[in-house]
Amino acid sequence: MKNASLFLFAFLLFGVAIAQVDRSVLPEPGPAPSIAFEEPATFTLDNGLQVFVVPNDKLPRIAFYLIVDRDPLFEGDKAGLTSFVGDMMMAGTQSRTKDELDEAVDFIGASLSASSTSVSASSLKKHQDKILELMTDVLYNPVFPEEELEKLRKQTLTSLASSKDSPDYLASVVSNAVVYGKDHPYGEPMTEETVANVSLEDVRQYYRTFFKPNISYLAMVGDIEEKEAKKIAETYFSSWEKGSVPEFAYAKPRLPEENKVALHDRSSAVQSVIQVAYPVEMDLTNPDFQATRVLNFILGEGFNSRLNGNLRETKGYTYGARSSFGSDKLIARFSANTSVRNAVTDSSVYEILYEIRNIAENGITEEELKTAKANLSGRFGRSLENPNTIATFAINTARYGLSDDFYSNYLKRLEALTVEEINAAARKYMKPENLYITVVGDGSEIKEGLARFGAVEMYSNKGDKVQEINLSDAATTAADVLDQYLEAIGGEAAASAIQSAKIEMSAEVQGTKLTLTALHDMEKQRMVQKVLMMGNEASKTILKDGAATVSAMGQSQTLTDEQYEDVKMASLWLIPELYYETMGYTLELDGATDIEGEAAYKLVVSNPTGGKVINYYSMDSGLKLKSENQISGETIYSDYKEFEGVRIPVSMTLKSPMIPVPLNSKVENLEINVSLSDQDFN
Repeated sequence: MKNASLFLFAFLLFGVAIAQVDRSVLPEPGPAPSIAFEEPATFTLDNGLQVFVVPNDKLPRIAFYLIVDRDPLFEGDKAGLTSFVGDMMMAGTQSRTKDELDEAVDFIGASLSASSTSVSASSLKKHQDKILELMTDVLYNPVFPEEELEKLRKQTLTSLASSKDSPDYLASVVSNAVVYGKDHPYGEPMTEETVANVSLEDVRQYYRTFFKPNISYLAMVGDIEEKEAKKIAETYFSSWEKGSVPEFAYAKPRLPEENKVALHDRSSAVQSVIQVAYPVEMDLTNPDFQATRVLNFILGEGFNSRLNGNLRETKGYTYGARSSFGSDKLIARFSANTSVRNAVTDSSVYEILYEIRNIAENGITEEELKTAKANLSGRFGRSLENPNTIATFAINTARYGLSDDFYSNYLKRLEALTVEEINAAARKYMKPENLYITVVGDGSEIKEGLARFGAVEMYSNKGDKVQEINLSDAATTAADVLDQYLEAIGGEAAASAIQSAKIEMSAEVQGTKLTLTALHDMEKQRMVQKVLMMGNEASKTILKDGAATVSAMGQSQTLTDEQYEDVKMASLWLIPELYYETMGYTLELDGATDIEGEAAYKLVVSNPTGGKVINYYSMDSGLKLKSENQISGETIYSDYKEFEGVRIPVSMTLKSPMIPVPLNSKVENLEINVSLSDQDFN
């Protein structure tokens, strides 16, 4: 009974203590803990390979990480070369085909991979010798089969074509080009042309040049001790021959003297992707390194950061806004990024610049510093749970010449940072007047608003500045452009004589062949399009009697009146330019631009419900080069052929958000003025 009374008394005291806790206030962080992780054993082989050993016997596993520490490489007209190297090394050796290599790795439940600057492997401890044999076979004896290069090239070109339809990818291409310059390793883009230029000898030469032990680091992590590690290193890696490796130096990118705006025009975009960036010198050895981590966390890294709080929580412009502050011994960059509606593009840029300027001029608060320290120290502590982190620390210490206590005193240095030191870093590194502002979006909607931040320069999807194109005749109108197009395809009379058409097209999506058929009845304003996949109907779109239905996967949907008008404007007619005036569409000649190196008129076509199609017509030939709209995306036209006196494109590339990769289609059959019945449109 006495014990029960004591228990009840203690319980009541505990309840009182709980009641007195103010849950609206974050608890005070404790003092920075001292980190006492065991320093990895390290030794160097005669060939210059530096080896680090991180014992961890919690699990019977072992991992090997080989890092090749070459200088950044400017690939020039062969940009994309380094992306092939790792896969080519894994494509077979002198004694094993690719399949045999993969089977050997899978048989022991291991992993093995390679890149242009690394080879990594892991397995159970009992399979240690086998995975080392496979790893060094890849390292020493790759055969680089020609057929594998062609396979990788095709995959890369497909991926590149798909990426070029991604506004985020395009924003990165343009931003990298303006921040670093296209003659810098970090600014050059990979293109179809550069990928096509990469030869098998280029891959072999890269391997022979850079895979040398004297610029490499090897970490062994897991169930292993130093004595065994030395034996392994001597057995498997001492025969690796060292050699001279070229070094490279590049001009350092500079800040712009004033803010500059780089715009890539995507008229079909409903959102703008914004990247505000500039180059900055920052690496692990910089005394301001940790201060800039804290500064960036407060500005734009955490969910409760200033940028996210402003653009997401207060303004409601975006789902998220973030910033990053890089670290690189060559050159780093600061950037702030978000995606917003076209209508608030310039407002969003203004708020980003406001937050950068505000933190530079007015600094941070003590409360913000406490929160940042707590988050960053927790992240660092959690990283130590992974033994690979210790190996990374050891390699970084050697690669970058860090002090021996750089990581062991990391939390102490973090905790010692003051508001004054963070504010000094903000004044030093935040550059609100020296920014590259990159935007990918609908130029006709956002260009004028962006001009408030500086002169707007146009850029292509390859990061090249697009020269402003003057209209060939100051008096040129939208009607003139249409007249030139109709004349170029054979004349208005010949085009108007086409009252119906049947088209059969073929395409391929990720190895699956598609057949597309379309019937157009211009006189009765009706159309049916079918997509067949392996002979089976995958989808059907029907426009007739002022309505549109779409059927797919056994389901049918009737489009709204607005959707019907948009589909009608984009797809109903074989030659829609003939009907723009009679349908009451509004035409606007929105200047001229560059389409894949060809000067083109930009014509905006709007229907009464607000839908738009943007067409681009060659200023030279008059032919239509491209169309964009927010429903189907982007269609590129090429290879015009004559049918009954009218030139019609027989090759089309569709880039749509509804398909994973660009759809390249080819007209296999086109019949003009065919007989059509009501049954054809059921």
